[in-house]
Amino acid sequence: MKKASRPPAVDAQPTRVLSEFLAALRYEALPAAVVARAEELFLDWFASALAGRGARPVQILEQFAARMGPADGPSEILVSRRRSAPFFAALVNGATSHVVEQDDLHNGSVLHPGTVVFPAVLAAAQETGASGKDLIVAAVAGYEAGVRAGEFLGRSHYKVFHTTGTAGKLAAAAGVARLLGLDAEHTQHALGSAGTMAAGLWEFLRDAADSKQLHTAKAAADGLMAAYLARDGFTGAHRILEGGQGMAAGMSNDADPARLTDGLGTRWALPETSFKYHASCRHTHPAADALLELMRAHRLKPEDVSSVTAHVHQAALDVLGPVTDPRTVHQSKFSMGFVLALVAVKGHAGLSDFTEPALRDRALRAFHDKVKMALDPEINRAYPKRWMGRVAVTTRDGRTLEHRIASPKGDPDNTLTRHELEDKAFRLATYAGAATHAEMKAVIARVWRLHYEPHVHDLFRAL
Repeated sequence: MKKASRPPAVDAQPTRVLSEFLAALRYEALPAAVVARAEELFLDWFASALAGRGARPVQILEQFAARMGPADGPSEILVSRRRSAPFFAALVNGATSHVVEQDDLHNGSVLHPGTVVFPAVLAAAQETGASGKDLIVAAVAGYEAGVRAGEFLGRSHYKVFHTTGTAGKLAAAAGVARLLGLDAEHTQHALGSAGTMAAGLWEFLRDAADSKQLHTAKAAADGLMAAYLARDGFTGAHRILEGGQGMAAGMSNDADPARLTDGLGTRWALPETSFKYHASCRHTHPAADALLELMRAHRLKPEDVSSVTAHVHQAALDVLGPVTDPRTVHQSKFSMGFVLALVAVKGHAGLSDFTEPALRDRALRAFHDKVKMALDPEINRAYPKRWMGRVAVTTRDGRTLEHRIASPKGDPDNTLTRHELEDKAFRLATYAGAATHAEMKAVIARVWRLHYEPHVHDLFRAL
């Protein structure tokens, strides 16, 4: 185990303390487990980005990038294999990696860090000629800043704001700032500029709008922009998080400044991040796993079930509650009823299960209508640190059955193995025809030795 760097003393300016830590972060200070998990999360993000190929929102953003950006550049747009300026590569890669709902999630902050950090740091790394080690350190910095900002903003923030679009901009800015070698003062300016641009509202779910892809696209691109501007002397608010007119003042009523600096250099946010198993909103996963285990244990068929109650935390009600009658594939991923129907009828809720024909499937619709959600005080108290699952099923022969899980599959204490991650990566990459099996095999081999790579150009390059 490598010795962690000594965290700076905590004072009354947590944004400054955080900036000092980020600027001082070095590869040599990272524990081996953090490095290994960074490589695993990078592969998971990379494959998720490929799976978004051909999605209508991504195509529109690709067209925008082609129209507004250069015809060539140092940074790869993964789904098209075109090259562009770092800003536009981060924009498109940030959007496409959040389409199929398979990118990672940090429980405590309710943040999808990979989909905003990796597009930004990869684009910057390719522009600067950075090494694999440089990329890993930048990713760790981005996860640390984003996760801590999300935890700081609290549960009240997430009720209205999509944290990945808000705290995610600071995550991307912090990662790129570390990659560019910014000192603490310039890193703080980067965070200030990123924070003042932070945005992302949940209202899009009611209309099945495309905004979720815009949130991640802009978080990655704007965070990158904030860091590059800070490098050149552009200033930002010093106390963008905790200041009297900062993010907490306008976006939270339960912000906790201590979350920004607690355990810096000893508690690492990156290994706390979860992989997603089902191809749906993470709020559906605990109940889906619980229902799947219950039906297998009792050998139930969908027609044996009269009703299902998914016991959930309040945030699940806030995010999933508006989707009562899913009409698009994307909406179906935010429907507890539809996800549980897939699990009950098909035994899984994977990438290929969320389709237009599935939306019209009578068996799935019938089961969807049997599902309701209920706030569970115990589960709500545990959230967001733990995402527990509990379902209650009433059968047609009059039985009432219950099952609960402590952690959904993919959480750090119930994680995916490297073999499972490889299988997932192959499925994601081939889902939309973005890469062949042979290409992904070469990419996977390269990612597993990312910390030895002298540069990260041409990610599809066979070794």
